[in-house]
Amino acid sequence: MSGKLYGNQAGLPFSSALRVYEPLEAFPEDQRKQLVASGTRSGSRAAVENAELLASLGRVTRKGGDPFPTGSTDLVRITRVPSGDPNDPDDGRLLYCPSQLVIRAGLAANALMEGIHGPLADLLIPVNQRDRHQARIDRINASHDAKRVHTRASTWGIPFSWFSLFQESDRKDVVESGGRILTVRVWASLTDALDRARFAVANLALAAPDLDMLDDLTQLTEWLESFHAQSMVELDYGAVADKVYPDESPMDVRLGIECLAEGDMTGAAAAYRRLASRWIPIRQLARAS
Repeated sequence: MSGKLYGNQAGLPFSSALRVYEPLEAFPEDQRKQLVASGTRSGSRAAVENAELLASLGRVTRKGGDPFPTGSTDLVRITRVPSGDPNDPDDGRLLYCPSQLVIRAGLAANALMEGIHGPLADLLIPVNQRDRHQARIDRINASHDAKRVHTRASTWGIPFSWFSLFQESDRKDVVESGGRILTVRVWASLTDALDRARFAVANLALAAPDLDMLDDLTQLTEWLESFHAQSMVELDYGAVADKVYPDESPMDVRLGIECLAEGDMTGAAAAYRRLASRWIPIRQLARAS
């Protein structure tokens, strides 16, 4: 397969991710050397994305019917937080986000098995591979905290709750190639993301306690609280960015919540209509033939 596969994902589902990058000291001592080595070996961000995509396609076509990752070549994404100090030779500190493919695949498989049954489940997750994969997950659970999964993924659209963590002024990286936007990455400090999430939870709990988004935001807040205070949060749009960017969803979500808190149902409805007009067509692609 071509090394340019990352830039040519035609036919694949739109996939977006919410990631937390932590400083090295946030990880167990026995994991730190591995993170540094893996991060150095992984190369550029484009190389990491390409390697992950190639690996996922390779697992689907692997002989023996085992679609699960083994964890033997887990990828690590790295980002550098600018220090703002011109005298800093390293221009900030490095933060790490391990892919944790084994535990993430296990969680996804468990969720899938709870939703489907019979021949379809056996086709997607072969019975003869489940015990082997469960053994891998058990080994990871024995040595690391499985609750600290650094990546959340979404296909065919981005959950509205994720947008509540970001604002228009946050740093953005727009990745383009051949006149097409490959992805947009938006960054916020963990402190800012948590403040924004808690603001949204507090206001929705009072103004719209039955809204599904409140449950999503509550879980999101609890997840973020498990990470180091000096972490960074990244929203990676993925290929869907080419369909929606420039995107005002973070502003629309914030305005919608503020309007609900003020009892302005007209303003809240207008914000939701803007979000729906942008994202419902994307989600409908999941059911397109």
